[in-house]
Amino acid sequence: MTVFEPLLAASPFDFSWVSSTEAWVALLTLTVMEIVLGIDNIVFISILVDRLPVEQRPRARFLGLGFAMLTRILLLLSITWVMQLKEPLFTLFDHALSGKDLILLLGGLFLLWKSTKELHHKVEGHGEDEHHAGKGKAALGAILVQIAILDIVFSLDSVITAVGMVDHISVMIIAVMIAVGFMMVFAGAVSNFISRHPTVKVLALSFLLLIGTTLVAEGFHVHFQKGFVYFAMAFSVFVEMLNVRMKTNAERKAALAKAGH
Repeated sequence: MTVFEPLLAASPFDFSWVSSTEAWVALLTLTVMEIVLGIDNIVFISILVDRLPVEQRPRARFLGLGFAMLTRILLLLSITWVMQLKEPLFTLFDHALSGKDLILLLGGLFLLWKSTKELHHKVEGHGEDEHHAGKGKAALGAILVQIAILDIVFSLDSVITAVGMVDHISVMIIAVMIAVGFMMVFAGAVSNFISRHPTVKVLALSFLLLIGTTLVAEGFHVHFQKGFVYFAMAFSVFVEMLNVRMKTNAERKAALAKAGH
């Protein structure tokens, strides 16, 4: 009997855990973990929707995060299939690769390609006008397809984390719904802030490069301590916030000096 067999036999409608203090603690812990693991998803969605016309961005964020929640719940409900993804399929460069490894590799490569392309647009200034001019439903549809692709990769990491922490599928589903609801509330503010500050957008794209690199490495069984990655990202954000504050103060002083004359 494996450690996952009780979970595989569980029902998503089993709420017998509501009287268990341990289960409530697990729910709180998992919700926090889901929010932390969802940060990269918010950054990716914020970068993509910035290429849409302003009036379409809230809808794209809502649908993108809605896809994220649906993907995670479907993966949880098909947990048997998810666990089978860990079985080796073939060997590449002396590494036995499983279905999960392939998803991480392809997702990481996609993220590297997308973030490099976006950085090129941002640094060189190419293509901004044509993208922001908007192409109606076609542009929105293309953005949602890209979000859906990366949602699968991000959700896989999230689901496997949930399986390792909790014994009840219903607890996992509730934690995912709360976490995505939290992200929906704050995604707009994050997206608007990134859109208003060009240097923050470059930093966010650099984060996506870092995340893509770690996904490719994970696909080849080179494991990073996520805590170190998130600490590096948090420290970079702290430094960038100091830069933004300094720039804002400098602009305010320049405006006051100009008004004084």
